[in-house]
Parts: sequence; structure tokens; C-alpha cells
Amino acid sequence: MLDQDMKQKIAEGNGFIAALDQSGGSTPKALKGYGIEEGAWSNDEEMFSLIHAMRSRIITASAFSGEKVLGAILFERTMDGSVDGKPTPTALIERGVVPFIKIDKGLEDEANGVQMMKPMPELDALLARAKGLGVFGTKERSVINLANREGIAAVVAQQFDIGRQVLAGGLMPIIEPEVNIKSAERAEADQILLEEILKNLDALPEGEQVMLKLSLPATPGLFDPLVDHPKVLRVVALSGGFSRTEACAELAKNRGIIASFSRALLNDLRHQMSDAEFNESLGEAIDEIHAASTAKQPVAA
Repeated sequence: MLDQDMKQKIAEGNGFIAALDQSGGSTPKALKGYGIEEGAWSNDEEMFSLIHAMRSRIITASAFSGEKVLGAILFERTMDGSVDGKPTPTALIERGVVPFIKIDKGLEDEANGVQMMKPMPELDALLARAKGLGVFGTKERSVINLANREGIAAVVAQQFDIGRQVLAGGLMPIIEPEVNIKSAERAEADQILLEEILKNLDALPEGEQVMLKLSLPATPGLFDPLVDHPKVLRVVALSGGFSRTEACAELAKNRGIIASFSRALLNDLRHQMSDAEFNESLGEAIDEIHAASTAKQPVAA
């Protein structure tokens, strides 16, 4: 898949993006959810080997193909690893799935109701390596806990600064300022976030585009101006702690937004499953998320 082919698939494809990028502190939790308890490894290398085996099993499952899965977001170690003897991005591309990579190094402590991204001093080198492996884009996450305009403006400004660096490296950034869905100020935070993203989109040079990964809004349809914006290639949604059923129900209320789920995609998969059981369970999740991404429900006025 050439870059232009990948861009067209992400922009126009009927499907969703799988988030396979749990890293660092979230890896033990992901493995536990998969049925592997913490005592099963004795060091980080063994832990990452186990999570890579899980991701390889997902990527090679017959249900996981470019027919319904447009793209997949990888952790850096997964990108640098191999699946069936091929570099992971190559294995994805051969299945018709566009590869992305998570580039952020985690979150700063909360200030002004938000958590900014930690510094990424080696980002240019990572972008060059990813580009060389055939990766199409990146994903970088911040968190918004309160409807604090100063904090939200800072998060969005930082996201777009990194986005411009990614664009300069020849990759497509997925900008992810996640609003905590459990926040008592969620609806107000959504509105401020929309306003700040629109300001930063308008400041992008003509002809440049970014992607957005957002929490599903408290008010369905709130992000329609982003879906329609000429400088946005695609808007995707995270599940953010919703169950798959809840996330799909909310997603179906928002036209033009497709899923980029992690837990909601992988939640029912277990290490102990036979390959047939694993593929059936993954296929059911893919079908449900695909339907919510492509078949939208009318929302009452």
C-alpha cells in the first residue's frame, strides 16, 4: 500500500481503527484482561514478549483484515517486532490494514484540570524509523479532566505542535486530547475542546490535514464541525471506559465518526481460547464495532 492508497483508505473506508498500543504501566492490566496473571513473567522483556504474542495472534486472526479494520495503532516495541517473520507494519499492510504508531511517552501530573504529554526528545528519530518501516501515521494522547479553558487550550496547542512535527516527518498525526467521560464537567469540556481544536485547525496551512481521536461527546453530533472540516482527514473515537455495548451505542449517534477502540475491542479475548474460539470472539467484536462505525442511528432533536 502506497501512502496515497493508505490515505484514501483511512479517509473514505467503511470500517474502524484498532488500538493495539497498550504500553508500559498498562501492559500488566492488558495481560490480566487476556487471562495472563502478573506472576507469569519475571522481567519486562518477558512481559513485552507475552503482549506481543497477543497482538500477533490478533493480527494473524482471519477476522482481522482490511475489510472492516482500516488501520491499527501499534506500540513502539510492536512496530519494531515481527509477525510471521515479517516486520509488524508489513504484516498489517499485507492484510490491508494501515499501520499507525503511538508516539507519546505518557502524561505529566495534572495541572489546570488537564494532563499534558511528557517531552519527546527523540521524536524525529522515531518518526524517521517508523516512516522507513512503512508506518502511515502516529497517535499522541493527552487527558482533560475539567472544563478549564486555560488547561484545554494548552493541551490542544501542545497536540498541534507535535502534529506539525509529525507532518514534517512525512506522517499523519492522530491528535488525541481525551476528555475523561467520568468528569462532572464533561459536556462543558467537550464544548471548550471543540472551540480550541477549531482555532488550531484554522491556523494550519492550506492543504495540510490531521486526524482527531476524541472521547464520544456528551451531546451527540457536537463534533460535526470537525467531521466536516477540510483540514481533518478523519475523526475517530476512543471507548474511554465505556463497555463495548455502551461505546457502540454512543458511537452510532455521531455521524462521520468511526471507532478507534482498545479495551472495547479486546475485552472478551482470552489466552486460553482455542484459535477457533479466539477468532469467533474477535470477529463478533469487529462486527459490532464496524456496524456502529458505519451504520448510524438518527438522533432525536
